[in-house]
Amino acid sequence: MNPTLLFWVPALLRMASLFVAAGVVWWMGGLVAGLVAALLGMIVVLVSQLRYLQQLGHWLDDPQSGKLPDGWGAWTDVFARLYRLRREDERHQSELAEWLARFRQAMSLLPEGVAIMDDVLFLEWCNPAAERHLGLTLERDKGLRVTNLVRHPDFIDYIILGRYEQPLTLSFRGRKIECRIIPFENRRQILVTHDATDTERIEAMRRDFIANASHELRTPLTVIVGFLEIAMSDPCMDAATRQAHLKLMTEQGGRMQRLIEDMLTLSRLESDEFPLRRERVDIAGLVESVAAEARALSGGRHEIAVSVDGPDVMGSVEELRSAFANLASNAVRYSPEGGRIDLSWKRGEDDLQFSVKDSGIGIDPQHISRLTERFYRVDKSRSRETQGTGLGLAIVKHVLLRHGGRVKICSKPGEGSTFTASLPNTSLPG
Repeated sequence: MNPTLLFWVPALLRMASLFVAAGVVWWMGGLVAGLVAALLGMIVVLVSQLRYLQQLGHWLDDPQSGKLPDGWGAWTDVFARLYRLRREDERHQSELAEWLARFRQAMSLLPEGVAIMDDVLFLEWCNPAAERHLGLTLERDKGLRVTNLVRHPDFIDYIILGRYEQPLTLSFRGRKIECRIIPFENRRQILVTHDATDTERIEAMRRDFIANASHELRTPLTVIVGFLEIAMSDPCMDAATRQAHLKLMTEQGGRMQRLIEDMLTLSRLESDEFPLRRERVDIAGLVESVAAEARALSGGRHEIAVSVDGPDVMGSVEELRSAFANLASNAVRYSPEGGRIDLSWKRGEDDLQFSVKDSGIGIDPQHISRLTERFYRVDKSRSRETQGTGLGLAIVKHVLLRHGGRVKICSKPGEGSTFTASLPNTSLPG
């Protein structure tokens, strides 16, 4: 029904009822009695309307104070409409609060920092990442000027000058922080921060890797190219000299081949395109095979002992063979002639361990934490003598990471070293 009719029809009926009642009193008690009755009826109606208006006014002053009053007549419809509006408003407020909570939760999970500032650079809100990047605390710093909170000259210049075309990268609190300002509405700005420390570190590692790989490849190439130039310029070279040169070139070519193979192996271990394929690993056979390779490399210059007292595991046979062989070959290369090397497989307290213990030269403690870095060498001159590629321990580290394990190194200068490949205790019966 039309809302206008809903209002006027009951009102007209009430007025008609009042006049009919006054007419009855007039007919029964005379004109004066009828007028008095009509006047009293109108006063009652007016007082009731004023009372409802007063109740409505009190409710409008504080809509949350209580429920709406009950009405009569047209007020019933008015209060019903207001009640529906109040329920809609509460629902909208609840939805808005829910979306705001979701927004804040999403912002809190972002790795990038987000801070909202007004037009005079006062902090209105920031997420936890921005707190970490800039040293802020929302509860403490809300309402304070950001340039007073982040006391860095480059940051202050960037904010005040307003040259936001390019991001600002600054060293702050021991980290590399990238900052960008985004204008937001007319009176607000968004400050977005990104911690570029790891990116910088990875980029430095990439540059170092390329530089080291280039250096390692250049040395044998220089030898090979030099001998080839000598052979071309001296066609009358005697057979003994030519044979010596060919031997050296073969050795350097083999060195390049080993380096390239190790680089490809390391690349494959780090790639998601080559997932780990687990199979049952015959540990006794694997350790004996590694020991045989170590004895061949030693050429009888070392005593190599083997001990296997542990179960088989699930893993990649070839990857574990590569890791164990690298540990064993390192022990051979860095142990003096007549030294002893012990290869062992055993069950630890909560893991399974392949250990290589040697009686070699040992390692100074300052180098131990960096031994698994690519091309890191404790003694560069000795590494060239032993024909190592500088990637062996990096390969060991990544093989073990793929198997959920890790490498542990214990060493003292002059007392030898022990390298332990620790694997999760996922042994097989039998």
